[in-house]
Amino acid sequence: MTSITVIGTGYLGATHAACMAELGYDVLGIDRDAQKISELSQGCAPFYEPGLNELIAKHTASGRLRFSTSFAEAADFADVHFLCVGTPQLPGSDAADLRHVDSVIDELVPLIDGQALLIGKSTVPVGTCARLGARIAQLTAASDARVELAWNPEFLREGSAVKDTLTPDRLVVGVGSIAAEDTLRDLYRPLINSGIPFLSMDFATAELVKVAANSFLATKISFINAMAEVCEAAGADVTQLSQALSHDPRIGGRFLSPGLGFGGGCLPKDIRGFVARATELGVGHSVTFLKEVDAINLRRRTRTVELARELCGGTFEGKRIAVWGAAFKPDSDDIRDSPALAVADAISDLGGHITVCDPQATDNARRRHPSFSFTEDPLVAAKDAHVILHLTEWAMFQDVDPDLAAQYARRLCILDARNTLDAARWRLAGWQCASLGRQAPKPAPALT
Repeated sequence: MTSITVIGTGYLGATHAACMAELGYDVLGIDRDAQKISELSQGCAPFYEPGLNELIAKHTASGRLRFSTSFAEAADFADVHFLCVGTPQLPGSDAADLRHVDSVIDELVPLIDGQALLIGKSTVPVGTCARLGARIAQLTAASDARVELAWNPEFLREGSAVKDTLTPDRLVVGVGSIAAEDTLRDLYRPLINSGIPFLSMDFATAELVKVAANSFLATKISFINAMAEVCEAAGADVTQLSQALSHDPRIGGRFLSPGLGFGGGCLPKDIRGFVARATELGVGHSVTFLKEVDAINLRRRTRTVELARELCGGTFEGKRIAVWGAAFKPDSDDIRDSPALAVADAISDLGGHITVCDPQATDNARRRHPSFSFTEDPLVAAKDAHVILHLTEWAMFQDVDPDLAAQYARRLCILDARNTLDAARWRLAGWQCASLGRQAPKPAPALT
């Protein structure tokens, strides 16, 4: 059975390592963070992802999945290495920060003795493979090592990452040789045999697939949110508009849900990095629309704050605000660029007293915002609230009984910024229920 390593055990790497063990491989995960390695070695992921803890526990117990901080151990363990380190946005710039990718190449390649294939999975700007290939050639010039590079972009969605790895929509690989392609076909044989498309292409095209896919997705989300702006001005209902559009087979309904917009560690930084790289290549004019996609997305946050302030009688001073949601999306504890926390932070700066409820992201959010109050019970969050803001569409919030919530809140006022609550049900219980992209609510009654 083939042995592989996975370099980087963050969200992507830990998931990929566990899933490759599930496919039958002996896997060694590598990370410089000793605390993270310790948690993983005990069968626990250092973040929340449905189904992942069970998979890690299963394969650490069987011995098929191990973790280490040693690059030397990685070089000895296998001749196939997946690179899964982060490529965050560069501080002070829209470009991607590739220092983690570069450092893995510089640390691992000199330790390789013989033949090896490095398979990148991180999201990188187009042209990165060519640059890394040249660096590998430089590092191996004085040795007998034969190290080849391939790129296999990931398409994971937080909240369904295990499923997306084991049953992906497609497998994309960028290769420079038939041998590298054959190795990747062999590695993914169980998935290919199940009918999953295997798409082999050049490096540059493979690098572009992920950022192009994310840019298209972001554009679709921002399109319907742009329509929400128009609907608010015209007195129309964006949820009904979205439903009508979704029946058009040229458009479809997936990711056409109007609301607070996207966040997280991928979409925002990927579209900004794409624009930055296109500009470097002299074709920035071709993707300038992505700047407006980004701007529309951020305006939804501003509009949510404005609408919440209207509901609070024009000021947040001395008001208690219940914030339902902290993670950037449900089924995750990831708070990177969380729209919910961005709204909460802005309201806090304007004098509001914030109580946040989230079933998974509370600890992460508390570390980032120690001045907020936190709970995992939406009714506790609603206690004495002047307004409830529904900002992350966890199923638990849809299950809240509005009659019961009315016994806790100071005012029966809720803003559904995700358009997933049953507005008729809340109104029937006596609540003033406002939403993004629908007719503006009637003026809030005087506050007490």
